Amino acid sequence: MKIKPKILSRKVAVSTRIFQVEALDLEFSNGVRRQFERILGGRGSVLVVPLLDDRTMLMTREYAAGTDRYELGFPKGVIDPGEGPRQAANRELQEEVGYAARRIDLMRTMSIAPGYIEHVTYIILARDLYAQYAEGDEPEPIEVIPWSIDDVDGLLAREDFSEARSIAAVFLALRFLRGKLGNSAMDSPSSK
Repeated sequence: MKIKPKILSRKVAVSTRIFQVEALDLEFSNGVRRQFERILGGRGSVLVVPLLDDRTMLMTREYAAGTDRYELGFPKGVIDPGEGPRQAANRELQEEVGYAARRIDLMRTMSIAPGYIEHVTYIILARDLYAQYAEGDEPEPIEVIPWSIDDVDGLLAREDFSEARSIAAVFLALRFLRGKLGNSAMDSPSSK
């Protein structure tokens, strides 16, 4: 079994409004020393696959600065202080698609680029939706697009559907609904 490297020192190398980059001086078990940098991830985030009915997912199209275009994906956002993943998922649903969920299932947690980003995203399936809007912090209204769960090939063919977490979430939702993922249901949206 590998022995984790020793952290000899750490310091914030760069800090912006939303990111901090930490420089880590490490010593590996074989004596080799290196400096690694990582983006600190905070409380984590949620990405929600909302099912309006058994066959219809609700997707969003919003501007993504990283690609400088409008991207199709699922509602997502940062977990606010004092929230658990369930509360954050239900809040993001209300802010981005105008629905809340009575049933919220955690399908999986995933990291994005674990070699240099300290961040976890909770991939959540939301069902038994009801109309409920909450004001969010989006700079413009988000376009909500119903999409048939039976047309995954059409979705994957779209150039504007490129986010890895959203692509993974589609397949996780299909497996979850077929009963091939363990049930880690978080039944009550109001509990942590």
